Amino acid sequence: MINTFVGNLGHFATILAFVSAVVTAFSYYKYTVASEMEKTSWRNFSRILFYIHSVASVTIAISLFEIIYSHRFEYFYAYSHSSIALPVHYMISSFWEGQEGAFILWIFWNVVLGLVIIHTNKSWEAPVMVVFALVQAFLVSMILGVVIGDLKIGSSPFILLRDAVSAPIFQMNPDFVPEDGTGLNPLLQNIWMVIHPPTLFLGYASTLVPFAFLMAGLAFKRYSEWIRPALPWAIFSAMILGMGIIMGAYWAYVTLNFGGYWNWDPVENAVYVPWLIMVASIHTMITYKKSSTALKTSIVLVIASFILILYATFLVRSGVLGDSSVHSFTDLGLSGQLLIYMLFFLAIAIFLAVRAWKHIPTSDKEASVYSREFWIFIGATTLSLMAFQVILPTSIPVWNAIVESFGGISNMAPPTDQVGFYTKFQLWFAVVLALLTAVGQFFWWNKIDGKTLKETLVMPYIISVLISAVIIVTGKVYDISYIIVVLAGAFTIVANATILFKLLKKSTFKLAGGSLAHIGLGMILIGVMFSSGYSEVISYNLSGLTYKNSFEDEINKEHVLLWINKPTQIKDYTAIYRGRQKKVVGVPGLVDSKILKKAEGVNQAIALKDIVVDGKTYHREGEFVQIVLEENNYYKIDYYQEDQLAFSLSPMAQYNTSMGLISSPDSKRYLSKDLYTFVSVINDLDDPEWREGEVFEVSPNDTFFISDMVTKFESADVVKELDGMQLFDGDVAVKAKLTIQDYDVEKVLEPIFIIRNNQVGRVPIIDDELGIKIELTNILPEENKFVFTVNSTQKDYVILKAIVKPQINILWAGTIIMLIGFCVAIYRRYDEFSKMRDKGLE
Repeated sequence: MINTFVGNLGHFATILAFVSAVVTAFSYYKYTVASEMEKTSWRNFSRILFYIHSVASVTIAISLFEIIYSHRFEYFYAYSHSSIALPVHYMISSFWEGQEGAFILWIFWNVVLGLVIIHTNKSWEAPVMVVFALVQAFLVSMILGVVIGDLKIGSSPFILLRDAVSAPIFQMNPDFVPEDGTGLNPLLQNIWMVIHPPTLFLGYASTLVPFAFLMAGLAFKRYSEWIRPALPWAIFSAMILGMGIIMGAYWAYVTLNFGGYWNWDPVENAVYVPWLIMVASIHTMITYKKSSTALKTSIVLVIASFILILYATFLVRSGVLGDSSVHSFTDLGLSGQLLIYMLFFLAIAIFLAVRAWKHIPTSDKEASVYSREFWIFIGATTLSLMAFQVILPTSIPVWNAIVESFGGISNMAPPTDQVGFYTKFQLWFAVVLALLTAVGQFFWWNKIDGKTLKETLVMPYIISVLISAVIIVTGKVYDISYIIVVLAGAFTIVANATILFKLLKKSTFKLAGGSLAHIGLGMILIGVMFSSGYSEVISYNLSGLTYKNSFEDEINKEHVLLWINKPTQIKDYTAIYRGRQKKVVGVPGLVDSKILKKAEGVNQAIALKDIVVDGKTYHREGEFVQIVLEENNYYKIDYYQEDQLAFSLSPMAQYNTSMGLISSPDSKRYLSKDLYTFVSVINDLDDPEWREGEVFEVSPNDTFFISDMVTKFESADVVKELDGMQLFDGDVAVKAKLTIQDYDVEKVLEPIFIIRNNQVGRVPIIDDELGIKIELTNILPEENKFVFTVNSTQKDYVILKAIVKPQINILWAGTIIMLIGFCVAIYRRYDEFSKMRDKGLE
């Protein structure tokens, strides 16, 4: 039965959120221009309106999640993004898989930030909230789903399936509800996709805060006062956005199988660019607070960071990147709205900035080469150039679309080798940036002339050279460009560690944010250099044979074929593929698929044996168990060294009808490296092609060969009971016992022969791993022989790739240290702001 209440509630909440956002913007504007006697009433009225907007926005989110959680597949959104098989945490992922859900997430975070602004600011509340409310109105319009003639305003997540899809079933039965949905994209079935998008969208939302303070400052001629309240928010935004980017990189590393964590995909670039600009704006804002310079630069950078977030949204969600990115969304008809959204705030920002430009205070003092202002400006310029170099090629599809919209033809194409193209520029920008952070910190904390600078840098320089020499020799770094990267990274770490040590001696840890962040940058630089520049493929095909002519050359050359149970050499390891596994609810680790029999229910199976892990029994034989996404298979690979089991990996793979083979890697983590493994080809066990049967006549205790495997016919016994089959009086059932030796694994197969009412029945045994089907077809009692018919097919196998990623933990550790540095800086700047606010100055 179709439930329309929750959808109608969501629709109503959407309309209420939109109207309340517009009215809130007007009300807060009236608050800014009201007389002192009227301000209190306008403030209270505005707050009530924003509270109503907040409740409506949360109601939208709750309504959509209820549709997903309750499997209401009568709704197009639930049908398109969810399924019965999904566990709850993946239902959360399906919430923001679609564009509408992503906008709702963005709306929610803006509500949270708006409530924080209301309760933590005094003089800035009204003008800042005008901007907030206007942004909310635009965002909510993206999910309105209102159609007026040919004009479509937004795409509603609460539309019914019958209204979104033209199918004959709805003409026959308008109340038809599908039994299941199409499910969640397999690539998003990862725990990191539960936390990465919310973090990223909080980063998106947080860029609004410094922008709103800036707009308020320009509009009300507080040209410099906005810096203090905006600065902690700018650092917070850079930290959260950076965390989102890092989570996305880690998700790519543990989920995708391209062998890395950053592929310079246009969608990745679209987030990376505003983050660079935001980091640049933080440094210029700090510069202004210390020396009254770079205010105009800060204004330009803060505007650019917010507009670039809107531009990134347009790139990702307008469909313009459809041919150049694997991550972009298809166009839902919102591209025009997104463009208006971006141009509206760009026009307002430019208007306010131009109007105020000649009134914005500047410093006439020329920056000395030995001043902090000079080095900060060079650093901000470098960050901006990094962003510029990335955003231009990324925007080529936009340029093509603009030219074509005016009837022209553009043959420009994005770089084919994205990784090579961007890396060759960004690497050297990063080196320059690292050196600037090393030298610039000394200017930051000391008034230094040329002679003092040389004396100050001598010791850090000597130590960094010695450390670099050790890294270069032990890491066998012989490429000149990589040697420069090591030197720059080491110098950054040592120089900033020197400053950090001095700060800790003075017990001023809250001033250490910059040093920590820059130390993290140096570690990231070295970690990226080793893990990407010196990654080593160890799974080369040494058989001299081509696996399959239709395979790509890379698979035939840099992947290794592992037959079930057969030892195969992979450089320093002997690898053995041991079969398929499943995740079972409530059971730690993975469970062998051979002891699970598919049941009728979704994600349900029957345990064929006791499921025991570390001596604890989780399920008894015959019990029903719940599988976590039954379409996912985990392929167990044992790695041996010197005949001893070193470790096991279980990369995941599933075959998706629309996307082909979806494969996620598994890695063995060492302190100094990762052994990264993923499956690229699997054997299809669902539809085997059986060869013509081979007949064997054997007696008990005879040994013979089945598919080159030593097989012994142990015995044949008359049995009174059979699992899964009822025997009647007069029935004769004979169970044969065959032991098959497959390398170091011995298997027992027991085909059955039944005589009932002079009729013969046979119950064959199929072993998918060995690729054999054995049937006891006849018994010759006079000769004491038994006749077996054996059909064979392809043994189970996987083709996988193994890559050694050296020193990747330096990269991850560097990102954590950088984020800690951001957190320390946030605490310091907010502490400064709150003290001024409590004095009534903010």
